[in-house]
Amino acid sequence: MKAFFLLLSLACSLSVNAQTSKTILAKATPAAGGFSEERIKRIDQNLQSWVDNRQMNGCVGFIARNGKIVYQKAFGYDNVEKKTPMRTDHIFRLASQTKAITSVAVMMLYEEGKLTLNDPLSKFIPEFKNPTVIDKFNLADTTWTSIPAKREITIKDLLTHTSGLGYAQIGSKEANAMYHKYGVNGGIATPGYKLADVMKNLGKLPLFHQPGEKFTYGLNSDVLGYVVEVVSGMSFDKFLRTRLFEPLGMNDTYFYLPAEKRPRLVSLYQVDSSGLHMMPPSIKIVEPIDRDYPNSNGLYLSGGAGLSSTIYDYAVFLQMLLNGGSYNGKQILSRTTVRMMTSNNVGPTVMGGDQFGLGFGLTSEFESGSTPLNVGSFEWGGMFATTYWVDPKEGIVALFYRNVWPSAFDGGGRFKTLTYQALAD
Repeated sequence: MKAFFLLLSLACSLSVNAQTSKTILAKATPAAGGFSEERIKRIDQNLQSWVDNRQMNGCVGFIARNGKIVYQKAFGYDNVEKKTPMRTDHIFRLASQTKAITSVAVMMLYEEGKLTLNDPLSKFIPEFKNPTVIDKFNLADTTWTSIPAKREITIKDLLTHTSGLGYAQIGSKEANAMYHKYGVNGGIATPGYKLADVMKNLGKLPLFHQPGEKFTYGLNSDVLGYVVEVVSGMSFDKFLRTRLFEPLGMNDTYFYLPAEKRPRLVSLYQVDSSGLHMMPPSIKIVEPIDRDYPNSNGLYLSGGAGLSSTIYDYAVFLQMLLNGGSYNGKQILSRTTVRMMTSNNVGPTVMGGDQFGLGFGLTSEFESGSTPLNVGSFEWGGMFATTYWVDPKEGIVALFYRNVWPSAFDGGGRFKTLTYQALAD
């Protein structure tokens, strides 16, 4: 009997190890991941045609299923004029893809008992005590009247973008004007600012609606980045480096790139009425910003938009979430916390029926009728045309990276269709 239980224990151990090995990203054939070898060629054909038709300069596509990397290819050019090819190890400006990483950092502190979702923000940043809400706003001279907020902003409000904070530079006309006037930036290409200073200034300004009553995409994740600093006692970049990036082996993810990695930053393009062009060195978004800001020696650590990374690094991060919070023997979050983050956390009236978790957009049952993604898939993207999604039902982690702004071409949406049409099992 003792021998039987020893054999059973060994079998269970081997089963767990085998399951764990399947969830570590490793290259495989499309067939090994349940994809059609023939149909996956359609992805190649389409991505190459988008380059040939000058709908984009170049891109990198990535698909993994159950830990098997079935697709990881680059197309087109990093520099069209010089015919410099795009590479799979190029580093892309993530912009809002930074938000999911910030949310994970916050939930790590949540698991350690250092904060709760219902904690008032003012517990960590006193400047947010006794918030007010704009009643009337005069765009001509950037003045306003306000009323007291019904309650304080909570950590959950920030994670779900229901705090009432707006966005600087890329937000509404009112938000752009007010935040610009009071030295609050959008987190992209503003290396000279200091996170603590900007967040304290933001705390003194009124909200655009009552906390919890509406979804407004805003500076919530930047605030959360500073909360991480206050709670952990570390700078935000050090926390991410030591607690998340190094354990996961995300060795190409930074706010500001070290000198030896700067040549791998992809060029930033734009598509306008005159065609496809490389973005000029200075971009005008309310105020001028540096096109190649990741190559600067910056100070501002934007939890909403500041990171740059490779497609593989971010795929590792997503695979960790799909695994239930662990990757390659490193437990970052519990599976319960991942479930919370990828469950709907907003009421039916907040987003007009759309769903949002603690840092991710979610595919609802209604939405799944018009997208290949299954119910419960989670996703987001970045301003410069990077996008990702995770489909737990299919075991898929997929990303499509470009760096172009602005562009009306929905390459990310088409890449989703191309991915699912190639499934063969």
